[in-house]
Amino acid sequence: MLQQDTGRCIICSRVCEQCGHPVHAAGNRLCRDCRRKTERLEAKQPCPRCGKPGYLCKATGWCGPCSHPGSPKKPPSVCRECGELRRHAGLGLCSPCWQKHPGRPFIRGEHFRDQLADPPTWLEDFVVHVAARFCVSRACGLVTDLGRLLQDDHSNSPQALLERSRLPGRSMGPFARALEDFFTQRGLALPTDQAERLAAGRRKRRIDAVPKPLRAAVAAFDASRMRAQDRARRAGTRPRSHHTLETALGILRDLARFLTEHRGKDDWALTDVHDIEAFLANLPKARQRRLVVLRQFFRFARSQHVILADPTRGLTAKEPGGFRGRALTLDQQRDLFHRWSGDDHVHPHEALLGMLALLHGASSAEVRMLQITDIDLLTQTVRLGKRPHPVPLDPASWAVLQRCLAHRATWTTDNPHVMVTKGTKAGRNPASTAYLSHVLDECGYPPRMIRSTSLVDLVNTMDPKLVAAAFGMDPQATLIYLADHVDSGRIPTSTNSGAG
Repeated sequence: MLQQDTGRCIICSRVCEQCGHPVHAAGNRLCRDCRRKTERLEAKQPCPRCGKPGYLCKATGWCGPCSHPGSPKKPPSVCRECGELRRHAGLGLCSPCWQKHPGRPFIRGEHFRDQLADPPTWLEDFVVHVAARFCVSRACGLVTDLGRLLQDDHSNSPQALLERSRLPGRSMGPFARALEDFFTQRGLALPTDQAERLAAGRRKRRIDAVPKPLRAAVAAFDASRMRAQDRARRAGTRPRSHHTLETALGILRDLARFLTEHRGKDDWALTDVHDIEAFLANLPKARQRRLVVLRQFFRFARSQHVILADPTRGLTAKEPGGFRGRALTLDQQRDLFHRWSGDDHVHPHEALLGMLALLHGASSAEVRMLQITDIDLLTQTVRLGKRPHPVPLDPASWAVLQRCLAHRATWTTDNPHVMVTKGTKAGRNPASTAYLSHVLDECGYPPRMIRSTSLVDLVNTMDPKLVAAAFGMDPQATLIYLADHVDSGRIPTSTNSGAG
């Protein structure tokens, strides 16, 4: 029989008046939890001493906190660090001074060592490692995280600790990175596969962005290339990098979207040469790179019987072999030189990358991997990348390098690289490629354009083979900068040809 007010039966209509949960007994108006909460509130009485509601003790007639007061607080005294009258937190220091005390990580490490039945031999070295690289509060937090792992029931071997310290997601966390740096420097554990995990996540996102009817073939193509990468790694040859694999998947994702959205095709077998030509026409400058990837994919698809005919077989990507990039004018080069050599407000990293690219043709990768050991203070030379000989620096470039070294000294880091950022000061890894790509944003010119200007000038004024030997480049790589250059000294002058 449904009730008129609730539209349910009489049993389901009995609900708690406070929380709305079902009430089983017919005479109850509240559920079990609400009844117990009400009974506890009714049992409380105002305390005669503090006036707050509570459960009064029979012996004293007061509430619990008034019947059993804690130990009295210590009177404030003068802090031995800042000299102010405050309550002490430890070692005769007030709370702000205690938070900044450099001995806190070592004190916490000693406490954990006393609590452990079998403390590891490297515990003190880890405390010293994090105390020298992090602030006091972060170092104490890392030591606490290590103590939490050492006190659980799992294995305390360095490799097991490193695996358990990793956080799920795209970042494994500062604690795992600190452990990885510490263990790998001392040969206690192998590095993690964090780079491979991040690369796998990037590839998966690109594959998931492919329309569903075309996704299976792209996933199979990626799996085959990953197997080829593993075989090349085991054979000792040069495997494809993660960037190459991700770029190929991005091109296939764009092609799949183009086929479904603009050509109305949801099957790779329906793709013809006109579809490929229309797709390549969207980005004419990337035609050669895109066509190489599409040829590889459609050859794989034909071998797997996904398609019958390769639509890219008759396509070509002929492009002029000369240099087609942009270069700086002389006025622009002078402005940049004065900016990096005379303006102290410019960031040292921008000045270093700009000066080495403008005057010495250094690439972003060479500056990114430059280490302290590559600098010779006596001869004022540096070793850049794979160049066979040290590069002598002019006074302006050497002054910029000294500015960058002074900026690095403010981090108090053990990172061996010259360019140290906030994210790399606690480890030994170089600055990220994304950071180097945006260092020169303030000047308005990309690093490649500045470096190309230097290479164009050197190749057209010197022997290209000498430039290739000095830069550690392939001789054919420098010939593209000679594309539209005509040496006027080698043009024969028009003379009278009457004399035979």
